[in-house]
Amino acid sequence: MSSVRIAVLGGGFSVAGDTVLDPWVLGHARGPRPRVCFVPTASGDAPAYGAAFRAAFAGLDCEPSVLSLFERTLDAEGLPARLLAQEVLYVGGGNTANLLAVWRVHGVDRLIREAAARGALLCGISAGANCWAEASLTDSYGPLAVLADGLGLLPGSFCPHYDSEPGRRPAYRAAVASGALPGGWALDDGAAALFAVRPGAGEPPQPVEVVSRLPGARLHRLVPDGRGGTTETAREGRLLG
Repeated sequence: MSSVRIAVLGGGFSVAGDTVLDPWVLGHARGPRPRVCFVPTASGDAPAYGAAFRAAFAGLDCEPSVLSLFERTLDAEGLPARLLAQEVLYVGGGNTANLLAVWRVHGVDRLIREAAARGALLCGISAGANCWAEASLTDSYGPLAVLADGLGLLPGSFCPHYDSEPGRRPAYRAAVASGALPGGWALDDGAAALFAVRPGAGEPPQPVEVVSRLPGARLHRLVPDGRGGTTETAREGRLLG
């Protein structure tokens, strides 16, 4: 199998003033005028979220669509046909635990794996970034907590909003240090990173590219240091114009 490509975002159309991260995502899609499907499951398919996506992507060189699962209209043949036809699957933020549960009920998790194997770029923000990892730090249950669940397409764990939400950094560091979460990646708001994961490679993937819309926004790598703490390294994103 070829590499699975995953982009984790600390911004995009849902963040005021961000006009650069979504075009960056489209620049990594395969083929001209890519088909981009927004999957807002984590927000309960909030209508305003889907409308904001349509408005933002209508001005970009792509073919946008929105997939609703809470008011599903696609039948057993239509859902696979829609998802497997996409060049980009873009997952929105919200509740990570609910997202994963709903996907499994509808078989979307299996279809996403197949789409990725066919070359689709997987991407998303917040819950839409958490979902690709083996595990994550989430507020799905209210207070920040470990979620030992995910699609596992990105080996290790993930934490969004690393620099912007109080408690994220110490909670993630503590969870990795204790072994509650495996080593992984944390992303500042304003940054984005692209990974190409080779299934069965047996080694942690390294980001292909790290970019940002804000000076100083970074991707962080955290692993246990063997002494009850963590080793943390940061990679600053290339500033997009």
